[in-house]
Amino acid sequence: MTDISAPARIRVEHAAQHAVVLLDNPPMNVVSLQLTRELYAALRRLERDDSVRAVVLTGAGERAFCAGSDIGELVDMRAPGAVLEHKLIFQNKVFELLRAFPKPTIAALNGYTFGGGLEIAACCDLIVAEDHVRLALPEIKLGVFPSSGGTFRVARKIGEARAKEMIFLGDPITADQALAWGLVNRVVARGQARAEAEAIAARIGQGPRLAMQKAKSIVNLAFDRPDAEAIAESLKASDQVFCSEEAREGVDAFLHKRSPAFP
Repeated sequence: MTDISAPARIRVEHAAQHAVVLLDNPPMNVVSLQLTRELYAALRRLERDDSVRAVVLTGAGERAFCAGSDIGELVDMRAPGAVLEHKLIFQNKVFELLRAFPKPTIAALNGYTFGGGLEIAACCDLIVAEDHVRLALPEIKLGVFPSSGGTFRVARKIGEARAKEMIFLGDPITADQALAWGLVNRVVARGQARAEAEAIAARIGQGPRLAMQKAKSIVNLAFDRPDAEAIAESLKASDQVFCSEEAREGVDAFLHKRSPAFP
């Protein structure tokens, strides 16, 4: 159970058509059990909120997006199965909820993005990083490895060899290196990640909701399913999209040379 006397570790702020989720566990916004539970609850609420078309995740303060797990919580989880029961099974469930979230998600990296922080970012559809940001999977230095998707999700973004380099050595890389490797989408000046991510979210909010959702779901199949299954799912989703009011509006706007106003 969450300690109701403890301050909230997740804050949600709403804009016109998107929401901003702030990881707020000072000083480094580490992944604690409480933060994970609150993140799950926040994502479930935003999933049901039809006014939210996209979600931005960022870190509170200026030092870190998220600097990894709360190591102090692991001390009492050394018995066989304990870390799975008390931390990793639920944490993986929450991170997978973020990866499969039906609306576009954007991570705005405003500081250190290590370990569990990078695992959270890797679940998002797009990543914007400030130019001073360092990213790492340093778990190997603790005698463990990234256990909430950092292995396979980072490998899907940057390839097997580079993912193994990050995991085996545990050394940080720069934002520019992450951009060159394809780990992040954009690099911006210090203090600008959230603004850039919100600008992207606002643009997404003007687009067709159903087509965005279906396109994301099909892209997410790219590394998970054989081509035949991906094609079948794509055709099913395409049929839904092409019959939608949004598609009707988009085609009509194109034919009449006007900007679409998606419902």
